[in-house]
Amino acid sequence: MAVIVTILSLFPIFFQAIERRHGILLNDPVLRLLTPHNVSVPMFVVIWAITLLCVVRAAQTPQMFLTFLWSYIFLSIFRVLAITFVPLEAPNGLIVLVDPLSNFFYGKGFVTKDLFFSGHTSTVFLLYMTVPGKTERRLALLATALVGILLLVQHCHYTLDVLGGLLFCTISYQLATRTVVKDYPYEHY
Repeated sequence: MAVIVTILSLFPIFFQAIERRHGILLNDPVLRLLTPHNVSVPMFVVIWAITLLCVVRAAQTPQMFLTFLWSYIFLSIFRVLAITFVPLEAPNGLIVLVDPLSNFFYGKGFVTKDLFFSGHTSTVFLLYMTVPGKTERRLALLATALVGILLLVQHCHYTLDVLGGLLFCTISYQLATRTVVKDYPYEHY
């Protein structure tokens, strides 16, 4: 928990620093096909609904909670490194996401250059990977798909950011299961 608190407390400093740098503007054929729309409200309804469900399940399954925490630590480290080494400019037509809970961790002002890779997509996918139960897993996978699509509709991320989030989440989860599950095994189903 101390590591998570430290990471979350450093996020505002990091995100404000990356906002001041220049990056590369990608040519994304998927975004060219999508007219940007503000879908912040439905996106965060999906995110916070699946998060609430998973918090309830984590309270019942301490192994899930430990696996999620370790996965999130690895995921956060990968995300900071990826954003640092892959500086990108915000996509054309970006509509800023508005969510008071998430924006708290970004510091003052909106952050638009935290692009590669998507923290929203990867975190919801991490819920899918760690939550036990077939129904909950299906709901979390559906939530992951919806969040990824809605981020693209709002032009908040490039397609590469959304897909990259899935890859880095999978790697983070694998590292976490090697750290946690050997001592605290549990079944997903």
